[in-house]
Amino acid sequence: MIEIDGSYGEGGGQILRTAISLSALTLKPIRITNVRANRPQPGLKKQHLGGIELTAMLVDANVQGLEVGSTEVVFQPKERRGGDFSLDVGTAGSISLLLQAALLPAVLAPERVVFRLRGGTDVKWSPPIDYLRDVFAKMMTRLGPSIEIRQIRRGHYPRGGGEVLCQVSPVRSLDNVELVEFGELKEISGVSHCVRLPAHIAQRQAVSAGNVIREELGIEAAIQIESYAKDNDPHHGPGSGIVIWATSECGAVLGADSLGEKGKSAEEVGSEAARSLVKEISTGKAIDSHLCDMLVPYLAIASGMSKVGVTEITSHLVTNIWVLERILGTRIELEGTIGEPGVLGVHGHELLS
Repeated sequence: MIEIDGSYGEGGGQILRTAISLSALTLKPIRITNVRANRPQPGLKKQHLGGIELTAMLVDANVQGLEVGSTEVVFQPKERRGGDFSLDVGTAGSISLLLQAALLPAVLAPERVVFRLRGGTDVKWSPPIDYLRDVFAKMMTRLGPSIEIRQIRRGHYPRGGGEVLCQVSPVRSLDNVELVEFGELKEISGVSHCVRLPAHIAQRQAVSAGNVIREELGIEAAIQIESYAKDNDPHHGPGSGIVIWATSECGAVLGADSLGEKGKSAEEVGSEAARSLVKEISTGKAIDSHLCDMLVPYLAIASGMSKVGVTEITSHLVTNIWVLERILGTRIELEGTIGEPGVLGVHGHELLS
């Protein structure tokens, strides 16, 4: 059984998600101790339970330690399978983080996989569902699998209640990728939304973001507005946010986002996301820091050598690399230091033929 110390590096939920995903993918049993040891409230939370439960469904796994507050988890997978899977986190726990855990084994499943999930679509400390759909899923097509994400209903903290349908068309093996430089900017797109709030909030977020993009980059951003009439809004609780992404001529996609909150104006929300995107583009690298965290496990199991440029090396990325090396033995070369742009070289190897 593989042993993983969950207190390594930043000691958060990333180690848990990556380790469980790799266990499910390789069908190797794993024990993770000191789960989220470096967080103010160590141990599993409901969204972590959800991610493990969803991944366990894909491989018919036996799981020990699956309870809130548990600091040790044993995950014993049996067989990889496809099918239709449903899960309700029961809170505003992030649907995006559930998918982070389950998508890795899903893209190499023996048949099509469908996830029907309820929880939070736009919550702090996790990628918004629009980012997964319009940045992550687009990049994944370069590796081979098709991931279709449809947001049916948004869910904001604290009420949650969001609904997402995710359909995965798996492949036998993943293609390697070489994408270091972002290249010439082609277009900027985005989605600005608000629910259970006046419609002008989504509009103001978009206008503010567009103004920054125009001033800094000299390009008009095509930002879709998503809002609802008060008497026809299906969502459970109020919230707003914006996700914007830049596409280059060579097909690289960089993303950025910002979430609304009390005391934060719509203009601040929009400009925050836009300035973050401008900063990402200014590095000249092809993969943004959040996407690289999510992408590196897939590169580790791709066929051949992958090389990507990352806008910022993060502690999450360094932690993910450590887990990948421990479980897969993958050789990963990282040029650069935390907080700076860098280049990632991954010597992938196919797990399935």
